[in-house]
Amino acid sequence: MSMSAFFRALRSSYQAEIDDLASDSEGKDVLRQRLLEKRGQIAFLSQMMESAPEMVAVAFHGGFHFEMPAVMEQLLTLESDEFPDWDSLADAVQLTPWAKDMASVLLKQPQGDWFMTVAATLEYLYQRPTPHHQDHPEEGHDELGEQGARASARHLDHGHDFDADDDHALKNDQEHDDASADWLEDQGFDRKE
Repeated sequence: MSMSAFFRALRSSYQAEIDDLASDSEGKDVLRQRLLEKRGQIAFLSQMMESAPEMVAVAFHGGFHFEMPAVMEQLLTLESDEFPDWDSLADAVQLTPWAKDMASVLLKQPQGDWFMTVAATLEYLYQRPTPHHQDHPEEGHDELGEQGARASARHLDHGHDFDADDDHALKNDQEHDDASADWLEDQGFDRKE
């Protein structure tokens, strides 16, 4: 799927923001500490939601759970003036409790809905597996790699009916895909079959 010029332009800036926060001058990992600082400054940072959304969006790093990847993939194709209402994404994007608190502050702003869509989509793009991650799984420590390792370990566990688990997972995936397709259709996009 293609990506809009808007998200192509912001993708590297968002990555650079996270990279800048990740380590100090001595190379120590300080990402968590710096993210906590950013989160404490969210009211001040809200002034930059429109002019530098990637600088504010990093405060939400790790605060989103993506329930409908197909919806997120569709959002990646939209330009900044084509976003749906933030509320319409409630089934596709879930916020952690701390992220909900921050979002409530920003959603009071005139551009809050727009910004939350940008922040969620940038974080999705950051977490999204790339062909590079798939080619070199030993280099990445991403969540999908860890989930895959846990799934492999589960398959080594004796006394489990894995065929039933796999069938259940496939059924859940299909239901997920159907819900995503329904949402996209409700937003005016053509249904892909």
